[in-house]
Amino acid sequence: MGSTGAGFPTDDGDSESSSLLLTTSTSTSTNTQNTKIPKDTFNLTYLIYFTLGAGYLLPWNAFITAVDYFSYLYPDASVDRVFAVVYMLVGLFSLLLIVAYAHKSDTFVRINVGLGLFVVSLLVVPVMDVAYIKGRTGIYGGFYVTVVAVAISGLADALVQGGVIGAAGELPERYMQAVVAGTAASGVLVSLLRILTKAVYPQDAHGLRQSANLYFIVSIAVMVICIVLYNVAHRLPVIKYYNDLKIQAVNEEKEEKGAITGALWRSTLMDIVGRVKWIGSAVLIIYVVTLAIFPGYITEDVYSNILKDWYGILLITAYNVFDLVGKSLTAVYLLENSNIAIGASFGRLLFLPLFYGCLHGPAFFRTEIPVTLLTCLLGLTNGYLTSVLMIMAPKTVPLQHAEPTGIVIVLFLVVGLAIGSVVSWFWTI
Repeated sequence: MGSTGAGFPTDDGDSESSSLLLTTSTSTSTNTQNTKIPKDTFNLTYLIYFTLGAGYLLPWNAFITAVDYFSYLYPDASVDRVFAVVYMLVGLFSLLLIVAYAHKSDTFVRINVGLGLFVVSLLVVPVMDVAYIKGRTGIYGGFYVTVVAVAISGLADALVQGGVIGAAGELPERYMQAVVAGTAASGVLVSLLRILTKAVYPQDAHGLRQSANLYFIVSIAVMVICIVLYNVAHRLPVIKYYNDLKIQAVNEEKEEKGAITGALWRSTLMDIVGRVKWIGSAVLIIYVVTLAIFPGYITEDVYSNILKDWYGILLITAYNVFDLVGKSLTAVYLLENSNIAIGASFGRLLFLPLFYGCLHGPAFFRTEIPVTLLTCLLGLTNGYLTSVLMIMAPKTVPLQHAEPTGIVIVLFLVVGLAIGSVVSWFWTI
């Protein structure tokens, strides 16, 4: 794949289109091979998908990053645990429904509804802070409303993430790379905001309130930008070109098999799962390992006498930066051997004993240097392997099934997140 540097790969029309067209029917390929593929002028399509990738993770990052503020307001509630359980369960259940009925719903509508729900959920916290809470503690009606907002955000995440990953799967590899790189950029942005607020605002009630409002205002602004950009994207020549290919492939499938009934869709879905089960399992294990360690272990189980309470913040930032580096590397070099990528994903299980050694091993292993190096490697491998596998998965099926394949892979990812968050508790044993 070509690159213009800074994570912006150029259009490599012949190679990208051929890899995509090979997954469509023979007649579709014959009719389109000689059609000139539009250029992604100014990398605008790439930038839109990068922004969408950053956008759909920002709301969750805002809720979690502001956990100090919520813990101050509601001292008797297990804020981070409740948020995580609600967000993941709602997101997982919603994804299951989306997968089951993807053939009856429209991606454009799903993503727009999801982006709108993100804005609604994010508005709850700053509006309630000004109109109801006003910095007072122990008003648990506000906590329950916030939990509902987290649930709405979980539903929105399923709608947007499944839709964006699915839509990117119908396009050349560079646009899936843009999405996953955007997700990493979201983490970097939130880490930088966390460093800024810790350095600028006092860590008292007033400072926590200002910090939380900043997280949510920035997130709302990004979501509005995402709404505008997404509704412009379908008018771009590159997107229209590949949408036309999809429509042609879908029409040919209808001519061959007839209308898609519930039974036919279930059969198709089982075929998709069969094709991507190993790639999906690799994505799942990546996030089991990552969530088992990050962020719980990094924020709660290691300590630095030198850096004190800055240690966890800097480790999280290091992880997010290297996650972004890993997800951007596929713009420069894309591993094309799925067996190696899957094997490497399972090989990341070695991080568990290595991080265990940083808690209970020799004295040197318990110092800042080994922990920092392992954290950077954790982020780098998470980013690169995630990007490789997410790019590979939709290319294993015909073009007209690339979108549901993307949603299935997101489902594997979310299950991995849920299992990893449970495994993370074993560090306390």
